[in-house]
Amino acid sequence: MTKQDLIVKALEQYTTCDVSDALIKLKYRNGGFLSGLTMWSPHRQEGATKIVGPAYTVQYVPLDDPRPKHPTHYIDSVPHGSVVFVSAPAKTPNAVYGGLMSTRARALGAVGSVIDGRFRDLQEQRDLQYPIFARDVGTAPPAELLKVVAVNVPVKLQTDEQDMTIHPGDYIVADINGVVVLPQDLAEQALPSMVKQVEADAKMQVAIEGGMSFAEASKKFRG
Repeated sequence: MTKQDLIVKALEQYTTCDVSDALIKLKYRNGGFLSGLTMWSPHRQEGATKIVGPAYTVQYVPLDDPRPKHPTHYIDSVPHGSVVFVSAPAKTPNAVYGGLMSTRARALGAVGSVIDGRFRDLQEQRDLQYPIFARDVGTAPPAELLKVVAVNVPVKLQTDEQDMTIHPGDYIVADINGVVVLPQDLAEQALPSMVKQVEADAKMQVAIEGGMSFAEASKKFRG
């Protein structure tokens, strides 16, 4: 297994909240949380669905952007085990991702897709049991407004709530709590913190259920 494979395998044990707790301790802003992105498939904000993998980024821009359109379709180059992260300009009413994209991504071994914008074909996504996290749904395709200009480039989260950038290869972790980006250069520092935090929280839960106050349990087990 590669180092990346080992990190993904280790991260699969933890929730997005665990990852954020570790990143906060490393002083990474917002604990890596990417606001506004929630689970739509295979269910709407329910169940144990979780995806973990390196980001394969896709950048959509308006048609009047001077950069040329990407020469091939991005979906045919999705790496096995990756999370497809599609970035669209903020407040675009058209969807930038659909059911056939998921069909191809799944065939290539992607673990799920995160759409920083709208997607469509919701029932088709659910029939595929393919994980989708996104801002919202839509019906119209993107071609009248947008084009893809690059893949595997840094993309900024399309919100005015945060200043966050997702780099290719950063680890994306997504579950019912939301979506978190773990920068690849912080992963090996963050994992030991997750282990300690989860162990401490498990001990706290037992103590609190036994009657100990939260403050006392926190002091005893978290230090």
